Amino acid sequence: MTYREAIEELETILRALETDAVDVDDLTTRVERSAELIRLCRHKLRHAEASLDRVFDTLDDEDEADELAEDEDDQEADEGADEDENDEHDDLRGGPGRGW
Repeated sequence: MTYREAIEELETILRALETDAVDVDDLTTRVERSAELIRLCRHKLRHAEASLDRVFDTLDDEDEADELAEDEDDQEADEGADEDENDEHDDLRGGPGRGW
């Protein structure tokens, strides 16, 4: 049974309880069925929530991995720029080891 079907059946039971003159035996049966349907709906909602949490956790993990990769790329680019800057200074002094 789907969540939608369970909700529709609960609504039908509720309407019947509100409008019909229900005898005690029928009332007991309807209340027990309502409890079963409510348990089913809760289970489906918990399952859906757990599934969504897993999806969002996966997305968060991917975002964190992307950010780490970007930080590493930025760090490598910064290190490369520092090396280029040092090379330029070496060229101006005549290169490393020239003792100018």
